[in-house]
Order: sequence, then C-alpha cells, then structure tokens
Amino acid sequence: MKLPDFENVQGPVLMLNMLKFKDRAHYFEVYLPAFQKVTEQLGIKNVKPRLLSNVVANILAPETETWDAILLVEYPSAQAFKTIAESEAYQQIANPHRLEATAELRLYMTTPFEL
Repeated sequence: MKLPDFENVQGPVLMLNMLKFKDRAHYFEVYLPAFQKVTEQLGIKNVKPRLLSNVVANILAPETETWDAILLVEYPSAQAFKTIAESEAYQQIANPHRLEATAELRLYMTTPFEL
C-alpha cells in the first residue's frame, strides 16, 4: 500500500475506522493483537485506541449505509501511521487478519483541534 507523504500534517493524528464485520471475534482476538505485534516490531510507541463504540442507529446517512462499530485510534504522527501501513510486517502479519475480519472499512485521518 502506497500512501501520500502527509508532509503538511503535524502532530498526532486520530484515525477514524468505520467497521463492518465479517467476523467480529477475529478482529478483536486476532487482528488487533497482530497489529500490536507490528507496532512493537517497528518500534512505534504511543499508538492508542481512544474510542471503540457500537453503531446503534443510522441518523444522517443513506439507509443502505450501515456500520457495526467505530474505532478511533491515536497515532503519534501521520508518518507513524504511514510507516505501519506501508510496512512489510503489517502486510504479512496483520493485514490478512483485517481482510478476514472486515466486510467493509472506511478509514479517515483526522487531527484534533480546540473547541
């Protein structure tokens, strides 16, 4: 997977994962531990889940657009996310489990701001 450089993105990023599962248990019991193993192998610290929530109602979206859960994960930088996602370790160790566990996924990179 080749991602943009994100050179204009400064500081921590929050990745919003919109998840539709094929196998919820596989996602949590196999994919997430495999992902953690990759971050450890790459020496990337401070990758932290910030919110995990079930989607219980579709309020302002097409009726056909349904999600099972959202997961918000903080990365120390956009470059840290890119390093993980593009790594051979992720492609070999974690990504096959993500593909097995998810039927559909949307991923948005966001940056926090003060209200």
